[in-house]
Amino acid sequence: MNMDNEMKVIQWSVLVYENWNLYIAKTEKGLCYIGSPGQTFEELKAWVKKRFPAVDLTEDHDALSPYREELLAYFNGASRIFHLPVDVTGTPFQQQVWNALKQVPYGETYSYSDIAELTGRPAAVRAVGAAIGANPVLITIPCHRVIGKNGSMTGYRGGLALKEYLLQLEAKHAGVH
Repeated sequence: MNMDNEMKVIQWSVLVYENWNLYIAKTEKGLCYIGSPGQTFEELKAWVKKRFPAVDLTEDHDALSPYREELLAYFNGASRIFHLPVDVTGTPFQQQVWNALKQVPYGETYSYSDIAELTGRPAAVRAVGAAIGANPVLITIPCHRVIGKNGSMTGYRGGLALKEYLLQLEAKHAGVH
């Protein structure tokens, strides 16, 4: 029996933090998506349909409650590490880049070339940038910690305002144990 033909479910909810509403979604394996501030539900549906064409998207606040709590603990400075599982699919290179991003310490920044070095492909800086841009779980896979080699803020799927906010938040809490 082919398991791929069975209807799968992606559960979603909204994380409300300050003046943001972030859509979050999970599969049975873990968190698969964190949206950007200002994103609409239609954008979430389009993302799901593109990557998971044969799934049922279901609102389920209880199922996402542990993820909301973990994200709020991060925002409040009470947690630096995410423990709940993620379920992200990408090319082998994207997976390699996303794993390298997890090595960037809380409160620190790396350049795109630093990430390319971590993947063992130092010349692949542009490809690293593309893989970072495809990261579906903002914050938990900390792509916000990657900046230009000259220290400049560079593109971020969540918007530069969110990137700057997250970096300032981590800098503020980096001395807290």
